[in-house]
Amino acid sequence: MTATESDRRPQTMETVETVRGPVAVAELGQVFMHEHVFVLNEEIRQNYPAGWDEEQQVDAAAVKLTALEQRGVATIADPTVVGLGRNIPRIQRVAARTGINIIVATGLYTYNDIPLYFRYRSPDSGTDGADPMTDLFVGDITEGIAGTGVKAAFLKCCIEDEGLTPGVERVMRAVARAHVTTGAPIMVHTHPASRSGLVALRVLTEEGADLSRVLLAHCGDTDDLDYLTRLADAGCLLGMDRFGLDILFPFEPRVATVAAMAERGYAGNMVLSHDASCHIDWFPAELIPVLAPNWHLIHLLDDVLPALRERGVTDEQIDTMLVANPRRYFTPQVPGQG
Repeated sequence: MTATESDRRPQTMETVETVRGPVAVAELGQVFMHEHVFVLNEEIRQNYPAGWDEEQQVDAAAVKLTALEQRGVATIADPTVVGLGRNIPRIQRVAARTGINIIVATGLYTYNDIPLYFRYRSPDSGTDGADPMTDLFVGDITEGIAGTGVKAAFLKCCIEDEGLTPGVERVMRAVARAHVTTGAPIMVHTHPASRSGLVALRVLTEEGADLSRVLLAHCGDTDDLDYLTRLADAGCLLGMDRFGLDILFPFEPRVATVAAMAERGYAGNMVLSHDASCHIDWFPAELIPVLAPNWHLIHLLDDVLPALRERGVTDEQIDTMLVANPRRYFTPQVPGQG
């Protein structure tokens, strides 16, 4: 085949699944890598729905996401999985009313025990002796979620200060095996004060995970640079993703930590966001503006990025954290190949 003939062949465009369907990875634009549309106790909501107006909440979420899009953010990654009230038809209704890309996840959110549904389905009772959890996660990625046609593009698990409980370990290994099978990247909710990210990396490595495809969430909750550089040197991404949750870790050290890591050459290992929600029912609504007044989707644009620039973080480094790193994370990989 001549060079001219080769040039004429259709080129395969790398895409990532979103709620509205595949989007070219190159067109994701600025990405906030850890935001939720809704975080709900879904059983409570269904049985005690007082105060919940479905259409009002969908409209309100669309307004907030559209405001973010109008400020130049093209995409959010929403790691709302089972345990956080995932409801894809509701997210589809939001997506239909806004132009922002919403990338959804599969996995299971627990700090300790697994749901009884899985307790009585043994870890080797799935397809070819796999964990049935892994089967469900793989199906969400390859076939779609709950008959909606929406496919998950990444996996989510947790390890909090309770540590590697039997339930947490089972979920983490099921997530890792789904990653190896599908090539989908992983996000791990971590607890920096207990250095739980190091435990997560050990378990994921044992299962053959590609650590360059792992994002350790909530690393911005610490200024322990030794811990953060150890994680980054392992090849993973660090989620500096709770800006606005000053009640957990104040604004100034959050910003200073990102600036210090960027100065050390680790801009290529960080992503930025808030871990905020359009609506979360964990707290009475009136408490959030009092306890965390900056915990909203615009804080990064209005306050954090100017503060980072004041501390010497360059526009190129910011672009790396908001555009290049998410693009690399979501670029499809052949399963089993890093």
